[in-house]
Amino acid sequence: MASQPDTALERKIASLPDGPGVYMWADRAGEILYVGKAKRLRQRVRNYFTTDHDTSPKNRMLVRRIADVSVIVVKSEAEALILENNLIKQHQPRFNIQLRDDKSYPYVAVTLEERFPRVLVVRGMSLTGAKYFGPYTDVAVLRRTLRVLRRVFTIRSCHYRLPDEAPERPCLDYHIHRCLAPCVGLQGEAAYREMIDDAVAFLEGKTVEVRTRLRQRMEEAAERLDFERAAELRNSIEWLEQVEQPQRVQVVGGGNTDAVGYARDDDDAVCVVIRVRKGKVIATDQRFLKNLAEESDGAVLNAFLVRYYVGTEGRARRAVLPFAPDDVETLSALVPDTVLLVPQRGINHRLVALADQNARNLLESFKIEALETEERAEDPVYALGRDLGLTVLPRSMACIDISTNQGSDTVGSLVWFEAGRPKRSEYRRFKIRGPGTHDDVAAIHEVVTRYLTRRVNEDRPLPDLLVVDGGKGQLNAARKARNALGLETPPLASLAKREEEVFLPDRKASIRLSRRSPSLRLLQRARDEAHRFAVTYNRKRRAERTVTSALLEIPEIGERRRRQLLETFGSLAGVRLATAQEIASVPGFSPRLAQRVLDYLKS
Repeated sequence: MASQPDTALERKIASLPDGPGVYMWADRAGEILYVGKAKRLRQRVRNYFTTDHDTSPKNRMLVRRIADVSVIVVKSEAEALILENNLIKQHQPRFNIQLRDDKSYPYVAVTLEERFPRVLVVRGMSLTGAKYFGPYTDVAVLRRTLRVLRRVFTIRSCHYRLPDEAPERPCLDYHIHRCLAPCVGLQGEAAYREMIDDAVAFLEGKTVEVRTRLRQRMEEAAERLDFERAAELRNSIEWLEQVEQPQRVQVVGGGNTDAVGYARDDDDAVCVVIRVRKGKVIATDQRFLKNLAEESDGAVLNAFLVRYYVGTEGRARRAVLPFAPDDVETLSALVPDTVLLVPQRGINHRLVALADQNARNLLESFKIEALETEERAEDPVYALGRDLGLTVLPRSMACIDISTNQGSDTVGSLVWFEAGRPKRSEYRRFKIRGPGTHDDVAAIHEVVTRYLTRRVNEDRPLPDLLVVDGGKGQLNAARKARNALGLETPPLASLAKREEEVFLPDRKASIRLSRRSPSLRLLQRARDEAHRFAVTYNRKRRAERTVTSALLEIPEIGERRRRQLLETFGSLAGVRLATAQEIASVPGFSPRLAQRVLDYLKS
C-alpha cells in the first residue's frame, strides 16, 4: 500500500503549478532530502505517493521522511536542469546522486586581469578575470605541468601588485634564471605579456605553436649574439618536445574531443574524461559518483555531464560517449557548442573504449581500497559468522561452482578460503559424469557427494562452511547430498548472483546483506574465485577435446602417435606450423605420413 501525505502536505501538492520547474523535498527539521526537476511539477510530485514507488527501497525511505515540499517554477526544462544542478551543489541532499564536486580538485589559474599576470594553484574559481585550467584530479599531473611551466617560462612567483607595489631589488628567482625581474623593470610589460600568452597556449595544449614561437626567438637571440638567452630557449624547446612526445593520439579532423568513459558497480560509479586537444591527450579527469541505488545508467551519465559541462569554460567541440544519457535533447541545448556523440566505430569508438577501461580500473581500485578499509575495521570472517547466525566461526570456507558449455564439458570447481584468504592447495576440480552434465542442480549434488565422501574416507577435516553458487534449488541439492552421507556438517549456504541473496537451509526467506558489509564481500570473493577456477577448467577441457578430435580424424594417427605429436610440438597449432621434416623426425612418423598430417591439417 502506498504511503499517503498528511492533509496539509496533500493540499500543498494539489495547489502546485503544472508547468516545468524544480521541487525540493524536506523533512520535519527543514533539511533538504532530495532535489528534482520536472516537466510537469504537480504530476511528478504526486507520483511519489503512488504504488509505482513501493518497489523502490530508496523511495520508500524518502517518502517516510517527507514533511514538506517547495518548488521553483521556471520557463523551460533547460532552465530546470541548470537550477537543479545548482541546488544539488548548494544543499548536497542525501537522496540525490552524489558527485565529488569540482572544488575538491585544484585548478591552474592565470591572473590575466593583472598587468603582470601570475600562475597560481587554486581550488574553486573565485578570481575575477582569471583563466582556469583543470581541474587536475591527478596531483602528479599538476606537479609535472607546473614543473614544465617553471622550466620553460620565466613567470614571476611573487605576490606584489605590479607595478604599484615592487621590491627594492630582484629576488633569488632572478639570479637562478627563473624570473627576468619585471618587478624592478628589467623585463617590460609587453615582453612579459608575450611570455604569458605562450604559457596559456601551452596549458591549452597548443605546444606546436609554442615551440614555433620559441624557436623563432632562439634564432633572433643568436643573431643578436645573446647566446645565453638562445641556450635557455633551446632548453625550453627540448623540454616541450619531451613532454608532448608520448602523448600523441590521432584524431579524425584534428579537432578537440572529450572521450567519456563509464564504469559502475551497484551504487558506485566512475566517470573518466580523456581530454584531447589538437590531436594530443593533454589531461584526464575522473569523478566518483555515489548513492546510485535504483538510478538508471542513463540518469547517472546525465547527472555527471550536467555537472561537468554546464557552466564551465573550455569545453571541447565534441564529446564522445559510451551510450546516450537520459534527457539528451535538453542537455544538448545547454551545451550548444559541444556535440554529443555515441560512436559505433573508428578512432572515436576506440577513444571511448580507452576511457571505459580507465574508468573500470579506477572503480576496481576504489572498491579494493574500500574493501581493505572495511576489512581492517571488522574481520570479515567474524562478520560472516554473525550475519549467518553460525554456531562455529567459518575460519575455513569452501565454495562450489559449475561451468558448462551448452551441456558439454561440464565441470565443477571447489575453492577453499582459510581465514578469509584463498588456500590454493585445497582447490579441487571435478569432471561431471552423471545427469549433472545437463543440469546444474544435479551437478551440485554430484560434486558435494564426491567431495565430502573423499574427505571423510581420507579422514581430512571438513570446512566450517560450504557455499554453493545459486539459489534454493542448488542449496537443496547440496543439503540432500550431505544428508545422504549421514553428515550434519558442514553448515550450508548459497549465494544467488542476480540479487546477491543468501539462502540458508533452515530459513524460508533469503538474507539480504548490505552491499558494503565485509561478510557479503567475502562470499562474493569466494564465489567469483570458484567461478574463475571452473571456467578455466572448462576451457581447458574444451581445448583438449578439440585438439584430440582434430588429430584423431587423421588417417593412421592413433593414440600413441597423437601423444607424441602433442609432446613434441605442444599443441595443434604447433603441429600446423611444423615442417614435414620436423614431423618426420618424431618416432613412428615417416616422411610420407608427415606430409599426410600437414596436408590434412592445412586442408
